[in-house]
Amino acid sequence: MTTKDGRAASPNGDTQELDRVTIRFAGDSGDGSQVAGLQFTNTAALIGNDISTVPDFPAEIRAPAGSLPGVSSFQVSFSSYDIHTPGDAPDVLVAMNPAALKTNLPDLPKGGTVIVNTDEFTDANLRKAAYQANPLEDGNLSGYRIIEVPITSMNARALKDSGLNTKQIDRSKNFFALGLMFWLYERPLGPTLRWIEQKFSKNPAVAKANADTLKAGYHFGETAELFPVHYRVPKADLAPGRYRSITGNEATALGFLAASRLTGRPLFYGSYPITPASDILQELARFKNFGVKTFQAEDEISAIGSAIGAAFGGCLGLTGTSGPGLALKSESLGLAVMVELPVVVAMIQRSGPSTGMPTKTEQADLLQALFGRNGECPVAIVAPATPAECFDMAIEAFRIALHHMVPTIFLSDGYLGTSSEPWRLPSVADLPTIHVDFATDPSSFHPYSRDPETLARPWAIPGTPGLEHRIGGLEKADVTGNVNYDAENHDRMVRFRAEKVTRIANDIPDLKLVGDEEGSLLVLGWGSTYGPALSAVQRARARGLAVSHGHLRYLNPFPSNLGDVLSRFDRILIPEMNLGQLLMLVRARYLVDAIGLNQVTGRPFKIAQIEQKINELIRSKVTVA
Repeated sequence: MTTKDGRAASPNGDTQELDRVTIRFAGDSGDGSQVAGLQFTNTAALIGNDISTVPDFPAEIRAPAGSLPGVSSFQVSFSSYDIHTPGDAPDVLVAMNPAALKTNLPDLPKGGTVIVNTDEFTDANLRKAAYQANPLEDGNLSGYRIIEVPITSMNARALKDSGLNTKQIDRSKNFFALGLMFWLYERPLGPTLRWIEQKFSKNPAVAKANADTLKAGYHFGETAELFPVHYRVPKADLAPGRYRSITGNEATALGFLAASRLTGRPLFYGSYPITPASDILQELARFKNFGVKTFQAEDEISAIGSAIGAAFGGCLGLTGTSGPGLALKSESLGLAVMVELPVVVAMIQRSGPSTGMPTKTEQADLLQALFGRNGECPVAIVAPATPAECFDMAIEAFRIALHHMVPTIFLSDGYLGTSSEPWRLPSVADLPTIHVDFATDPSSFHPYSRDPETLARPWAIPGTPGLEHRIGGLEKADVTGNVNYDAENHDRMVRFRAEKVTRIANDIPDLKLVGDEEGSLLVLGWGSTYGPALSAVQRARARGLAVSHGHLRYLNPFPSNLGDVLSRFDRILIPEMNLGQLLMLVRARYLVDAIGLNQVTGRPFKIAQIEQKINELIRSKVTVA
């Protein structure tokens, strides 16, 4: 816990004022770490802190209780200034059992604070976590500040008259830990008490128990004298407006809903549940009163088929998936390319290959999104940079799809989808205008005539008199749309479809840089590398290094000025959570000797990793010079 410039915070009576704190709640899947983290996050957002979070779910659905694979965690960083990541490492670890301590302690710097639930450090639980001895007693934690709290038994004591059974009481202990953290960091109880009342409105006994133990944890902090001080993080200086905490998947769903309202067209979402995209289906299902229709399909092929049918019928056709699902959708996505319908695919990447690690993040599906179909089969691709930006780029995906009559992939990932940050609610007047024009005149209609600027074909709603036309996966004749096997026609149609995507570059913003427009080193990223890359560049520039940052939100086509930007820098560094996919594309297309910084650990980059690579490249250039 430090001030903004990295110095230790100075005491102010029994309260220390800090600029930023990072907390990680960790325990079994059933210990409620995600709930505790989310409630702490929402409260921090409500009182005006900037926030950034990252949840970490176990890959196994039912890992044995107390085991290392069953540990779930939630990290939240909150600050009095603008931040872009949930922090490289926690300042405080709340460990609800030995397994949570063992799996998360390596991320805690020496001198950090560990709050442990001592009741769970039994012989049986220690064996499950592969401890040979109790770490609270053998001296191995001497480099940390250890706060021992019997959370389980104190929670049980607080709820002994609740009328709940032992299992129900034990499930409330996350709120005791949350109450303690609320006291430690001067967070109000009110927002969480209101959430509890609403969440458990149909079970008043459970609602009262959770509220009582939350208060008990708070009052324990006040009276136990375990902490010589507690802490205050002032609110951040954010731009004026109304804010809410939002995850990337929530923002994505709202963005697609907004696109529906902006176009005046119903939104149809056909999807097969798949981690980490399932939240979008659950979120959109809440908006049936806004004309949203959601369809949980029996498989991925049915899901995209229903979306293509919806687009053919004049709706906003949308489907969602992750990497394995996109592989199954590939032939049908080729059909959407052939019939040139404005279908959008929301793809939330996860670790692969095959089933891989469903709850971990990765950026390894870029090449699949670009080329993972048979034949010359181009689609547009957009990629949000932050959880809140998922809203804007979801709208942009449909804007591009509709204006250019081209299938478009919205390429997010598990880190963006499940992480959260403050989102400033936009004014409706500031949202883009999206016009939808359907063909209506039979005298001028040809299914594959083309707009001279975009090459988009007309969109004709089935049943419009005189606008009957063929649709299907066989090659179409230019203009008429009849089935055609002529070699020259096929070559012409393939080039039309490719050129149509290329021309989207005239309709998207240029790449903008943070830092100088030319110089020694450019850090170029895409997707969820935005936060750590930008933060690393800001740190390097604060030390006087000549480094700039550029971030790609449009991946097919690239911004039209990308080649010019790359030519103005001596070196290009591309950090990616894959083995170098954007790196390969940039090298091939622009013939620059870009350098990759790659990891496939299932976790996002840390700022320090990118900063270290920047230092190495700047130092090596100086040495060579």
